[in-house]
Amino acid sequence: MRQTSFRRRALAIAGLTAAAALTLSGCSSSDSSGEGGSAETFNIGISQFVQHPALDSATEGFKQAFIDAGYVEGETVNFDEQNANAEQATAVTIAQGFATSDNDLVLAVATPAAQAAAQAITDKPILFTAVTDAVSAELVDSNETPGGNVTGTSDLAPLDEQLKMLQEIVPDAKKVGIVYASGEVNSEVQVEAAQEAAADLDLEIVTKTVTTANDIAQATEALGDVDAIYVPTDNLVVSGIASLVQVAEEQQIPVIGAEAGTVEGGAVATLGIDYVDLGHQTGEMAIKILEDGADPAELAVETSKSFTYVVNPGAAERMGVEIPKEILDQAETVE
Repeated sequence: MRQTSFRRRALAIAGLTAAAALTLSGCSSSDSSGEGGSAETFNIGISQFVQHPALDSATEGFKQAFIDAGYVEGETVNFDEQNANAEQATAVTIAQGFATSDNDLVLAVATPAAQAAAQAITDKPILFTAVTDAVSAELVDSNETPGGNVTGTSDLAPLDEQLKMLQEIVPDAKKVGIVYASGEVNSEVQVEAAQEAAADLDLEIVTKTVTTANDIAQATEALGDVDAIYVPTDNLVVSGIASLVQVAEEQQIPVIGAEAGTVEGGAVATLGIDYVDLGHQTGEMAIKILEDGADPAELAVETSKSFTYVVNPGAAERMGVEIPKEILDQAETVE
């Protein structure tokens, strides 16, 4: 998946004089014709909603797509990286700054950052990644035909398969707790999907909402006598996963995550996406837009192309469960 069919325009062409090369280097990337031989530099603004492993990985994967395509950071591509630290007001401020910048394209990492960017920026392409449901978040008209200047990649997890995995690890589970941020549309979508999937598996979903990271421990305790906890790709909860895991370990409640970063943070296991790959996939879309002139309005929202088991045997031991050999044999292991 890391290989890309796109090739960066050559930086130097035989016969160019130094003066001509200097002139080309000052060309605006918005003048790109999609043909080889340009020496333009692309400027990209990156708004990441909060720092945690999944989103960090998505950002790194996005940047790596440009490196793999032959770009040189600081020479032929510049990244202006901003982090909102889970503050929506800060995400809005970042987006407003990018709206008046000379960036050729903006990457928004996570739903709140994408919503802020879409509100503020109308005259340049926006790509999102780590967004669960772009339609529900009102970022696109449809996944097939976005219809505006915004498109990107979805991190929607295979919830039904994840809950089946939960049942393999916790065979007697009847109640599954979910703690999520009430203000995150992506989390609401996942909770609804989890409730639908759980009904088919004879599981009951118990939910508690939080508004700040300081609420996570108390909300986890308030789940009551659940048999397991499922952590969706909720930016607030994942950024404060240590608080949830601490309560879960004290109460011997196994935690299943929606993505690998949560497992690295102390959950038992996941069957999830690789956010580096998802970010890389988004970077490939960006190159289509910048080099080939692809129109975001017609560039369909993409989803992850692969899912991987990731397990944390130490967490399993601390939470009093055993990971089945069938899962271990297929899984990547973290501690």
